Amino acid sequence: MEPKEEIQALTRRLNEANYQYYVLDDPKMEDYEYDQLLRRLEELEREHPALAQPDSPTKRVGGEALSQFQKVVHRVPLMSLQDVFSIEELEEFLQKIALVDPDVSFSVEPKIDGLSVALEYENGLFVRGATRGDGMVGEDVTENLKTIRSIPMSIPDAPPVFIVRGEVYMPKHSFEVLNARQEELGKPPFANPRNAAAGSLRQLDPKIAAQRGLDILIFNVQMAQGVSFSSHSESLEYLKQRRFKVIPYTILSDPAEIAAQVASIHQHRENLACDIDGAVIKVDNLAQRQKMGATEKFPRWAVAYKYPPEIKTTVVEDILIQVGRTGVLTPKAVVRPVRLAGTTVTNATLHNQDFIVQRDIRIGDTVRIRKAGEIIPEILDVDLSKRPEDTAPYRLPSVCPICGAKVERDADGAFLRCTGAECPAQLTRNIAHFVSRDAMDIEGLGSAIVDSLVEKGFLHSPADIYYLTLEQLQSLWQKGEIVAKKLLAAIEASKQQDLGRLIYALGIRQVGAKTGKVLAMTFGSLDALMEASPEALTQTPDVGEVTAKSIVDWFAQEQSQHMVQRLRQAGVNFTCQTAAVGEGFRGLTFVLTGTLSKFTRTQATEQIERLGGKVSGSVSKKTAYVVVGENAGSKERKAKELGIPTLTEDEFLAMAQEAE
Repeated sequence: MEPKEEIQALTRRLNEANYQYYVLDDPKMEDYEYDQLLRRLEELEREHPALAQPDSPTKRVGGEALSQFQKVVHRVPLMSLQDVFSIEELEEFLQKIALVDPDVSFSVEPKIDGLSVALEYENGLFVRGATRGDGMVGEDVTENLKTIRSIPMSIPDAPPVFIVRGEVYMPKHSFEVLNARQEELGKPPFANPRNAAAGSLRQLDPKIAAQRGLDILIFNVQMAQGVSFSSHSESLEYLKQRRFKVIPYTILSDPAEIAAQVASIHQHRENLACDIDGAVIKVDNLAQRQKMGATEKFPRWAVAYKYPPEIKTTVVEDILIQVGRTGVLTPKAVVRPVRLAGTTVTNATLHNQDFIVQRDIRIGDTVRIRKAGEIIPEILDVDLSKRPEDTAPYRLPSVCPICGAKVERDADGAFLRCTGAECPAQLTRNIAHFVSRDAMDIEGLGSAIVDSLVEKGFLHSPADIYYLTLEQLQSLWQKGEIVAKKLLAAIEASKQQDLGRLIYALGIRQVGAKTGKVLAMTFGSLDALMEASPEALTQTPDVGEVTAKSIVDWFAQEQSQHMVQRLRQAGVNFTCQTAAVGEGFRGLTFVLTGTLSKFTRTQATEQIERLGGKVSGSVSKKTAYVVVGENAGSKERKAKELGIPTLTEDEFLAMAQEAE
């Protein structure tokens, strides 16, 4: 088959698989087969970039990061709805409609708690997507929307210009995964799925949005050039036929049935994959809508019924402390079981010490509880009239309840964190960091293997990696001698990594890979760094008072000293093998873009930093040079717009040689 025909066939087949999986929720293709076909398509598109189809599924992984979002003027305004908060107010709305036209049917739909967007198609191809903004002007988030796999990149039998409106949301499962990842990274969790969806859709880097598992439900046709509809329900069926994931709806005319449907949506909301905050009631007939018109703010033919948050009373029976994989101490209230929003709640998040103090929550208190964003149970307030006389203010411990190491507040003061370098609660995360690419770079020691080694009791500290035996590693596989020997060789080779990598691998707060290199080249050995005073540390580039304190405090910990001693005994390199920082690139900021063939980005970055320069991920007025490879893209264009010089790979190498 010719490349053009194969690319077209693969694109069609993979898009069909995406539609079955993400829209119909009825996958027909195995994941392995999908991955193999996608890999083949990527290979063909690399070899024949001009043949890539505009609706290729390879475009969904996220393009280059943007510097800012462009404004978009909506061709059709994205209006908001008038809210009602009771059945009485809903009945009043229905009565007003009956006065205008007694023969009216309504579409009753769940109100998705997400972010409203408009999707624009031209000649069947998705060309732009924008947030609602103020209804008249939004922001262009096209690249982020492309990462949502239920949005079709092309649609069959489409009008020349076709604009639809939908609600981007984060499914409950994706929200739980995201917050678990936030906890692993030591970052605060998102309050609710709506905030998470909004933050994800407004990421300047589409690759981040692609990792967040966003989805969308389409609920309106904004414009369909050359096509007319008599009713809203007819337009929704039209959307379904064109492979959109459409909001579920029910057409009703009797007020009692409408009220019952609103109540039913509320009753079954916990069974939905996404959060909702109400129900939408719309006149179905479009001619009747036109007759009823709109105010300056809202259409007169629709309302949003907002559900009140469910709040229950319970008792705090205990407060427990969980130590996360990044060492953050998170308090959790154990409460008397209570039924809330469709589930039995036995625990409630207390976030941090400040949250407990602000609400003065104590063991034994009677409290009001709700589900924040209908997901996370949290305590609203305390009923002081029911407080037992013997209660005392609660304080988080000053030492880690798992390992006994000292606990310190983060720089922003919000969270308490265990400082133990060998804390069991943080073990798998610390080891994963230690062996990562920018740290000791031990190939083959992935997370699954680390988990197995920890479960078997072979690892109690990152330093234990260097004491693993062939017999221990072989026990992970039925026929594991070859793999085990290869892994042992990689572990042995990592002992010779440069000091900068080791410093970063130790996991000292505030010390990243770049700072690790600078510290290594400044102090020359780990022993010299261990003895450095805060004053000496702050004289180092990129090291402020907070970072200096983190370094001094880390080396003062008993667990840290034990780990360093074990690393020393294992023969891990403690000296800097990189030449001292030069001056040739001092004060210059470089940006690397495109596919580089004569060196890797890591090699170029190390050379720039060794000569005193910096590397940035985005082009700005502060950029000195942009090094361009093949298919450089938007960064090269931005450099030309700002008048910033660009360098080929050969020109960069010549400049670096001259700067030595």
